[in-house]
Amino acid sequence: MPKLIVSDHPLVQDKLARLRDKGTNPQDFRRLMAEVAMLIGCEVLKGVRTRKTKVKTPLTTADAVALDQPLAFVAVLRAGLGMTPGLLELAPKASIGHIGLYRNEETLNPVRYYVRLPRKLKDHFVVLCDPMLATGGSASESIHILKTDGAKNIALLTLLASKRGVARIHKDHPDVPVYTAAVDAVLNSKGYIVPGLGDAGDRLFNT
Repeated sequence: MPKLIVSDHPLVQDKLARLRDKGTNPQDFRRLMAEVAMLIGCEVLKGVRTRKTKVKTPLTTADAVALDQPLAFVAVLRAGLGMTPGLLELAPKASIGHIGLYRNEETLNPVRYYVRLPRKLKDHFVVLCDPMLATGGSASESIHILKTDGAKNIALLTLLASKRGVARIHKDHPDVPVYTAAVDAVLNSKGYIVPGLGDAGDRLFNT
């Protein structure tokens, strides 16, 4: 069944408010994007496979839980690059992948120009990082690319989504859960989320 998880954590919502603010400078925007990705990422990674183990404490042994699945964080270029630093704070050994897409401004459809993914993706828990889920076209195409490369366990992590974008992912990939900080109702004629936070890539890289 399609799944949408909207974080109501006070820190996430406070940081989202500052990401939305047009007065936030690029340096702070980068930091906030990474921090929101890290906070929501804790929830996303609850889906990772684990195993029971034991560890030696200074006094005796203790039952413990360890990760039992490799992780892959895949950034949709270019704005997704702002999310991976936060996730790497949680899991520094994770592999990193990149999917390059740009949007045809007339059709709003995604056009692929670059794909570089970790090997044996079928074994990984994959977190797809796409900060703005607007029409859903780029995210849907990226998930298709991941599945074509063998990925079985995929979660979509986004900072901000539209209702239309969520519906597109649920329709095209009902097995992929969507994690976000908020869902806005409207897309404008250019396919931007309203009220949104502007172009995440431009704000991230000050372009």
